[in-house]
Amino acid sequence: MAQAIRRDSSISLFATDGKSHPLQDTLMAVTVVLGVLALVTAMFHHLHLLSSWAGLVGILVGGYGMFVSATTRERFVTILGLGASAIGFFLGMAHGGLFGGLLG
Repeated sequence: MAQAIRRDSSISLFATDGKSHPLQDTLMAVTVVLGVLALVTAMFHHLHLLSSWAGLVGILVGGYGMFVSATTRERFVTILGLGASAIGFFLGMAHGGLFGGLLG
């Protein structure tokens, strides 16, 4: 029963189909970095500009990353980055918004 035992030849952190996905991996990494940046800076009221803009860009990059993602691992990590970006964006908006006193 040699056919009953299959070896998983794709032991990769990012691609589960054995192929490389440089665009998707880059979008995933950018989304996570922007999400962490937005989430960390959202804890400080005076950094609301950085938090809201990083969160907004993270949401947009993560949305496109979800659109072109090829594997479940890419989608999972991108969703984590999207969640962090969204929380950072919303807290940044609550603390002063995208322009927060710079306009008007």
